[in-house]
Amino acid sequence: MKKRRGLTLLLSLFLLTSMALAGCGGKDNGGSGTASTKTETGGETKSTEKEKPVKLIWYTISGPQKDQDKVMAEVNKYVGEKINAEIDLRLIDWGDYSQKMQVIAASGEPFDIAFTSSWAFNYVESARKGYFYELDDLLAKYGQGITKALNPAFLEGSKVNGHNYAIPTNKELPAQAVWRFNKVLVDKYKLDVTKATTLESLEPMLKTVKDNEPDVYPIPSNIGPYLPYDFALEGLPVGVPIDTKDFKVVNVWDTPEAKQVFDTMHKYYKAGYLPPDAATKQGNEHEKTGKWLVDKQHTVPFADILWSDSLGYPIVSSPIHEPMVFNWSVTGSMQAISAKSKHPEKAMEFLNLLNTDAYLRNLVNYGLEGVHYKKLSEDTYEPIPDSGYSMPSFTLGNMFLLYKLKEDPKDKWEQYEKFNSSATNAPLLGFQFDPTNVLTEIANVKNAVDEYGPSLNTGSVDPNKVLPKAIEKLKAQGIDKIIAECQKQLDEWRAQNNK
Repeated sequence: MKKRRGLTLLLSLFLLTSMALAGCGGKDNGGSGTASTKTETGGETKSTEKEKPVKLIWYTISGPQKDQDKVMAEVNKYVGEKINAEIDLRLIDWGDYSQKMQVIAASGEPFDIAFTSSWAFNYVESARKGYFYELDDLLAKYGQGITKALNPAFLEGSKVNGHNYAIPTNKELPAQAVWRFNKVLVDKYKLDVTKATTLESLEPMLKTVKDNEPDVYPIPSNIGPYLPYDFALEGLPVGVPIDTKDFKVVNVWDTPEAKQVFDTMHKYYKAGYLPPDAATKQGNEHEKTGKWLVDKQHTVPFADILWSDSLGYPIVSSPIHEPMVFNWSVTGSMQAISAKSKHPEKAMEFLNLLNTDAYLRNLVNYGLEGVHYKKLSEDTYEPIPDSGYSMPSFTLGNMFLLYKLKEDPKDKWEQYEKFNSSATNAPLLGFQFDPTNVLTEIANVKNAVDEYGPSLNTGSVDPNKVLPKAIEKLKAQGIDKIIAECQKQLDEWRAQNNK
């Protein structure tokens, strides 16, 4: 991944090229859009007015922003000067985004750009439905800044049927599960979190806290215990072992590793380490009260600082496994261009600008300087509380261009690059399972997983009695057919890609 200096040079060359093209007049090459007219002698001269800006509708995921119109007015002034475009930003709240975007895309309602991911407005599914524009040629012609900025694994791992249909956000590339601890209790009882590697290794710490804090449930909720598998389908126990050599697809619940996890969680549940209603408990009230010891999260560089700042008390974490690049981590935040967009070239120009221009990226993210944030130095800022504008950073584009908080290490983004470079690839990276032939079975198996999963994951039931019933139910609902179809596609993919 290139350094910021390289991005700056690239942007300079891009702007110089745009200026040169605009100076030639005539055909619109995606530059400023300046029109040209013929003189009486047949020569050309620039017109004094630009062509009408191209309006781009951009849907993204976020809570409402009071000052959105103020910020977008400044955005459009800048984008208009750079690429002769106007952005109509439309925000959809977190809980509604997937459903509303599915309706918009399926109905053919016009839009140009939309946020998509492995967890909201599902990227692979939407690409296969034909909602998104194939970007290979657009990236080569108008997105060169993006391809230079991104680790190649982002674009390679997010291909669907060999093609790119969305632009991944330049952020952490791999995923790394960690045990996240409430450091207040860690310090109070002098717990050594470096010993927290496996689920079983947590037991002495859980016991210490429960014995001394009877009103605290050390594991506060359904943490989704870690299983060392690369899953082929989100939400289904179908995958291959992380360290696979033969790439045999299995029913993960019907493995020794799953049985051990369920047994351990049941032991913890009986010991009172989880709330009685853990299987159905909703929300994160424990984060507000501080009455918890450990949960499982996925980390990024300096995540402990971010968590501590967010929760208002110190957090410390310990890794469960080494950083690994999964399909879902590569596709965790992306921007796609609609297959029905009337302006795909201009949409790619905007995405390229957003991902290479530090001023624009920070403007969209943080709002107006002096109104929504204070700039402390060239690359650091301080948010103004309750200012009316605070967008989710990871959803919008190249995070390496963002200003840092004063508490952030000076080498924050360099450490992100180091984190990305340290990762290994999960075995199924680049393989995208096509569910077309087993859609009914997938729906039925998901229902069975929803029925048994929460109670098994939280230890609320005895796995010796319930797990055999769950496995039987999965088989009755068609998991073996899903596994066979997945194995067939995986074998074909490996043969085609020399894996």
